[in-house]
Amino acid sequence: MNRFITTLKNIFAIEELRTRILNTLLFITAFRLGTQIVLPGVDPDRLNLRPQGLLGLLDTFLGGAFSKASIFALGIMPYISASIAIQLLTLALPYFQKMQKEGESGRKRLNQITRVLTIFVTAVQAITYVQTTVPTEALLIDRGLFTISSVFILTSGTIFCMWLGERITDKGIGNGISMIIMIGIVSRLPGSIYGEALSRGSAGALIFVLELVALFFVIMGAVVLTQAVRRIPIQYAKQVIGNKVVGGQRQYLPLKLNAAGVMPIIFAQALMFIPTYLAGLFSEKSDFAAGVQNAFQSYTTWQYNLLFALLIIVFTFFYTAISVNPTQIADDMKRSGGFIPGVKPGIQTSEYIGTVLDRITLPGAIMLAIVAILPAIANLLGMTSGFAQFFGGTSLLIMVGVVLDTLQQVESYLLMRRYEGLMKSGRVQGRAGETVAA
Repeated sequence: MNRFITTLKNIFAIEELRTRILNTLLFITAFRLGTQIVLPGVDPDRLNLRPQGLLGLLDTFLGGAFSKASIFALGIMPYISASIAIQLLTLALPYFQKMQKEGESGRKRLNQITRVLTIFVTAVQAITYVQTTVPTEALLIDRGLFTISSVFILTSGTIFCMWLGERITDKGIGNGISMIIMIGIVSRLPGSIYGEALSRGSAGALIFVLELVALFFVIMGAVVLTQAVRRIPIQYAKQVIGNKVVGGQRQYLPLKLNAAGVMPIIFAQALMFIPTYLAGLFSEKSDFAAGVQNAFQSYTTWQYNLLFALLIIVFTFFYTAISVNPTQIADDMKRSGGFIPGVKPGIQTSEYIGTVLDRITLPGAIMLAIVAILPAIANLLGMTSGFAQFFGGTSLLIMVGVVLDTLQQVESYLLMRRYEGLMKSGRVQGRAGETVAA
């Protein structure tokens, strides 16, 4: 405890770090206040939205703003959709690839394109949200007037959330966009724990304690999955520059066990409505289709979780393949004079890195699939659905990743000022696989 108090004193003793933490808290407070403001023209007492599936996941990311029909009902998600689209375009189109390689000016142009695309994506999603989600009985004004005003308000709300995220990144601590999503998720944790405690009652106090212990170990497992890397040794050849001999250093290429992050779960969850939709078209004429529809309507059935896990494994390999390029890594190593001991530079290095990546991606994909279906298992064991969501899936991985990244930045400030680190080992590792050592 004394070490913890000393570390807190050291953190707030650094003026820049203290200012960044206070700025982050201020921006987060502004976001949380915005999630409580309901769209003009909506009666919140008549609004009874219970989003399921992908919409339920979106509501979790936004801290309940989606189901409350708040001015931040779409939050930062349109910006993330636009960012993913631009990222895929940089992999597919030479124009965007060239722009990405132009350095700081190219990144600024990509960011500007992403912002413009965000506005169009938000406008389309706002129209869909207003027309299909907000019921007519909850409106206090004409539907047409409400649609027009809400589209402008929701678009402005998303732009404001995007601005908040960028300000947190520049003036605060951690990645702003990820921080906003994490705060939305964490905001539901106290209520979920309280609801689980009430459902167990005094007779189930021991079971509730065991659930909290199990949640602790699940979080530790998610940390391991996030941080695990396979380090490939790299040797740099010695070079004579003037009167000095440089190079000859031995470094490591960190290949993450889960290089795809949470994206496979998001992609898989986005497709899980397809079996129910297709089966619903033939459910009246076919008993088999009706059975499929019933099986995939609940996320706790074994059919749903089996398909969900298989999709996650497939998307993990797909996203890893498009995000990690062994050929480019081998070319960069060759240009900088680096090589893997026992492996020839060039094509053989690329093949070796690709082989290692395939071998570690499979166990990483299986572990990611297990984490994704843990909420369904927890719900089958009798936990409330709200509390069970924190036992795995996208919510848990985002929380763990953002916390690790934020702690890594705090650790960097402490070590630069020659303070003792956050951990006894003096090391905090973030999602990028980089470490800060004392």
